Amino acid sequence: MEIQSLKGRDILAIADFSGEELQAVLKLASQLKSGEKKPQCQKILGLLFYKASTRTRVSFSAAMYQLGGQVLDLNPSVTQVGRGEPITDTARVLDRYLDILAVRTFKQDDLQTFADYAQIPIINALSDLEHPCQILADLQTIHENFQQLSGITITYLGDGNNVAHSLILGGAMMGMKVRVATPQDYQPDPAIIAQAQAIAAEGAEIILTDNPIEAVEGSQVLYTDVWASMGQEDLADARIPIFQSYQVNEKLLSHADPDAIVLHCLPAHRGEEITNEAIEGKHSRVWDQAENRMHAQKALLVSLLGL
Repeated sequence: MEIQSLKGRDILAIADFSGEELQAVLKLASQLKSGEKKPQCQKILGLLFYKASTRTRVSFSAAMYQLGGQVLDLNPSVTQVGRGEPITDTARVLDRYLDILAVRTFKQDDLQTFADYAQIPIINALSDLEHPCQILADLQTIHENFQQLSGITITYLGDGNNVAHSLILGGAMMGMKVRVATPQDYQPDPAIIAQAQAIAAEGAEIILTDNPIEAVEGSQVLYTDVWASMGQEDLADARIPIFQSYQVNEKLLSHADPDAIVLHCLPAHRGEEITNEAIEGKHSRVWDQAENRMHAQKALLVSLLGL
């Protein structure tokens, strides 16, 4: 069952997978979800989360418990890292206790420091730059609905944030047509776009636009996220008028493929980036997407631990 090339690796970004490895993890996630494969372990997963979390925390915990392992929730507010202990010291200590560590943090550089000073696998459970674990679940959900990834057109609407970055990279690796509709001043990091173009599989396309209607025309997947990410709450009200035309609603859906699905990584601000009708309607696959966080991350744990 083990994906040999991933054993012991760090996954700090979605492009830390090769295209073949990403496909293999997604296949394994489906096998774990169906019950076709049932690996067991007696390993310990540490969760070190500097940011609030519901889905990431619970899905990682449930996945590890279902594998037979244990989870330690290393809340920074009650550990020495919250009192200023250097990451280098924390990483070397946790390396002696744990088998694998998922870190949810602000700076991507902090993840790299954990990876440099700990020998156990380090997983990016979210940073300000990327959210690779979310995109594993997104790709699994899209594949479940269309039985393929290559050639599928996905439109992301809203802020060019960490979720958008990983989605662009993952979609390009899978040969998808990725359209990103954002206001001009909120586009994704140009370095991410350049990286995606460099690693894109055959048939992949990456289109940036500020026109949401053109972006969703004929699209099979509509994806959105909050307009102000964690740490940007003071900007939320000011962004509403800027992003209003990018709201996923019935009018926008009317321009998409008739069988299009709607995704949102949650939590959702209903009435802002998505309407209640869109998230609860027939096109929504948001709850399947949320469930698949557990299955996709279980596949990642199995692969990195070599189970």
